Amino acid sequence: MNILTQLSVWLSFQLSLIFILGIPLTLFCWSIKNKSKAITKLLSNYWKISLLFFISLILLIGEFKFALLITNISIIIMTTSVWFWNDINDELNEFRISNALTTTTKVWRWSLTFISLIFIIQSFKNIDCISFINSSECEIWLKPSTNLYLILNNIFNFLFGASFSQPVAKFLGLFALLIYVLGLVQWAIIKLPKSGRNSGFSNYGRD
Repeated sequence: MNILTQLSVWLSFQLSLIFILGIPLTLFCWSIKNKSKAITKLLSNYWKISLLFFISLILLIGEFKFALLITNISIIIMTTSVWFWNDINDELNEFRISNALTTTTKVWRWSLTFISLIFIIQSFKNIDCISFINSSECEIWLKPSTNLYLILNNIFNFLFGASFSQPVAKFLGLFALLIYVLGLVQWAIIKLPKSGRNSGFSNYGRD
């Protein structure tokens, strides 16, 4: 894999982390401060969905062969989630461009969509890695999760006095994936038919 491809993959991950983690965290704190229920609810739902992305990073550490596929799926559903709720979309459209929080949220949604598309296109350039991450050609896709591995290894070593090895990462990632899928299925079967694309943000924060 040439240096330009390595740089492209690295940038794809770095940009994704900024728009998946950094900016929405800032917006979430901002929306709480401004008491914007619609945006707080939007981002609260977003964080629940985005857990799959972090699960996929753990699976990348464990070199699970379908880890990149799960990463792509997580990015698709995360991007979908920020556009999914009709009542939130209607609420955001009521604000003028002069409203800084609302405008920043709209820009972030479009940016996230664009960055997600770039990431998916980049991964499909290495189509074999989507179904088999363990080949030598796919090693570049495993490197971005190195920093997360170091953090988890230190935490794991502090709590249990053991290393956070690849088998452990794979087991924990698959277990978390199972719990996530069960939760998603439950939502799709029970909550979605009842509420549809209505987030109910007006009731957010009530007991």
